Amino acid sequence: MKQPNYGNWISKSMMQFLWAATAVFLALTLLFTYLFQVKLLAAATLVLTILSAILSVYHQICRHAFSFSGKGVMSGIHKELLSHLPWNGNGTLLDIGCGSGALTIRCAKAFPKAEITGIDYWGAQWNYAKEQCEENMRIEQVPPITFLKGDAAALPFQDESFDAVISNFVFHEVMTQPDKRKVVREALRVVKKGGVFAFHDLFEQKKLYGNMEELVEELKKEGITKIHYVPHTEHMDCIPSYVKAPWLLSGLGMLYGVK
Repeated sequence: MKQPNYGNWISKSMMQFLWAATAVFLALTLLFTYLFQVKLLAAATLVLTILSAILSVYHQICRHAFSFSGKGVMSGIHKELLSHLPWNGNGTLLDIGCGSGALTIRCAKAFPKAEITGIDYWGAQWNYAKEQCEENMRIEQVPPITFLKGDAAALPFQDESFDAVISNFVFHEVMTQPDKRKVVREALRVVKKGGVFAFHDLFEQKKLYGNMEELVEELKKEGITKIHYVPHTEHMDCIPSYVKAPWLLSGLGMLYGVK
């Protein structure tokens, strides 16, 4: 039976690069040791070989952790995010930055009566595509989902279009809008009054979002009825300690509530 392809936050191409670099450094070490007999260069490339091998093994372990068929960290994060979406599933839901459709399809399973839309920019830097989302939807046999290409900084929807809006690890990746707070506000713009939202991102990284307590207060003054913020969600039970590296999972936070 064909399995869905949800990809991985650590891509196959990245792993191929890391292992290729290790192989190149090893080959240079052997050349400088036995053919050219240049001890200084042999020592330098040996150090690079060891460091590259350690980095490759580490990322391979993390890739297995993130995999939906491995330790399921990505799946666990989606479960936790959905648990903070206070919604009965009646109406419309938007997943901003749907990627491979993993979270969108999970929403379709959780809310089978909902009309669900997934939107993504699907840039070249990610190994995701609209066709991949649609194929995963067919394999998972969920109710039809509409997948659209679009920019999270300028969503192609009118104000208050959706009863629920969700997003996971997307806002910081939006290159068309350097002010990430505006990306959050754009997501809130399409939530209906009385609708719900749950956003997960690098909210604890001040260079991106500044002081989150201040942002929460600003959003309250702008009319958000109920808003909650959970800092440092990298400490949730589904995330193992060894993936909490600065370049992987750190400085996370969750913003959720009712508009």
